[in-house]
Amino acid sequence: MRDEYIKDAQKVIQDPNVLINVVSRRVKQLRRGSRPLVESLEKLSPEDIALREIIEGKISYEVTHA
Repeated sequence: MRDEYIKDAQKVIQDPNVLINVVSRRVKQLRRGSRPLVESLEKLSPEDIALREIIEGKISYEVTHA
Protein backbone atom coordinates (compact mmCIF):
# COMPACT_ATOMS: atom_id res chain seq x y z
CA MET A 1 0.00 0.00 0.00
CA ARG A 2 1.20 3.45 -0.80
CA ASP A 3 2.10 5.62 2.18
CA GLU A 4 0.55 8.74 0.67
CA TYR A 5 -2.77 6.93 0.16
CA ILE A 6 -2.74 5.72 3.76
CA LYS A 7 -2.03 9.24 5.06
CA ASP A 8 -4.77 10.77 2.93
CA ALA A 9 -7.27 8.06 3.90
CA GLN A 10 -6.48 8.68 7.59
CA LYS A 11 -7.66 12.27 7.10
CA VAL A 12 -11.07 10.86 6.08
CA ILE A 13 -11.28 8.01 8.61
CA GLN A 14 -9.28 8.99 11.68
CA ASP A 15 -9.77 5.77 13.68
CA PRO A 16 -7.11 3.30 12.46
CA ASN A 17 -9.23 0.27 13.40
CA VAL A 18 -12.19 1.55 11.40
CA LEU A 19 -9.92 2.37 8.45
CA ILE A 20 -8.46 -1.15 8.47
CA ASN A 21 -11.94 -2.70 8.62
CA VAL A 22 -13.31 -0.54 5.79
CA VAL A 23 -10.28 -1.22 3.56
CA SER A 24 -10.27 -4.98 4.22
CA ARG A 25 -14.00 -5.31 3.57
CA ARG A 26 -13.67 -3.36 0.30
CA VAL A 27 -10.62 -5.39 -0.78
CA LYS A 28 -12.66 -8.59 -0.36
CA GLN A 29 -15.40 -7.10 -2.54
CA LEU A 30 -12.89 -6.08 -5.22
CA ARG A 31 -11.28 -9.53 -5.21
CA ARG A 32 -14.71 -11.10 -5.68
CA GLY A 33 -15.24 -9.06 -8.83
CA SER A 34 -16.73 -5.74 -7.72
CA ARG A 35 -15.86 -2.91 -10.04
CA PRO A 36 -13.55 -0.17 -8.73
CA LEU A 37 -15.29 3.14 -8.05
CA VAL A 38 -12.20 5.12 -9.10
CA GLU A 39 -10.28 5.21 -12.35
CA SER A 40 -6.54 4.98 -12.63
CA LEU A 41 -4.16 5.06 -15.55
CA GLU A 42 -1.83 2.74 -13.68
CA LYS A 43 -2.45 -0.73 -12.30
CA LEU A 44 -3.33 -0.43 -8.62
CA SER A 45 -3.55 -3.16 -6.01
CA PRO A 46 -6.98 -3.80 -4.49
CA GLU A 47 -5.71 -2.18 -1.26
CA ASP A 48 -4.69 0.99 -3.09
CA ILE A 49 -8.01 1.07 -4.96
CA ALA A 50 -9.88 0.83 -1.64
CA LEU A 51 -7.79 3.65 -0.15
CA ARG A 52 -8.36 5.85 -3.22
CA GLU A 53 -12.10 5.19 -2.98
CA ILE A 54 -12.05 6.35 0.65
CA ILE A 55 -9.95 9.43 -0.18
CA GLU A 56 -12.29 10.42 -3.02
CA GLY A 57 -15.41 9.93 -0.90
CA LYS A 58 -16.72 7.02 -2.96
CA ILE A 59 -17.17 4.78 0.09
CA SER A 60 -19.31 5.58 3.09
CA TYR A 61 -19.27 3.73 6.35
CA GLU A 62 -21.23 3.67 9.56
CA VAL A 63 -19.93 2.87 13.02
CA THR A 64 -22.50 0.99 15.05
CA HIS A 65 -22.25 0.59 18.77
CA ALA A 66 -23.54 -2.63 20.23
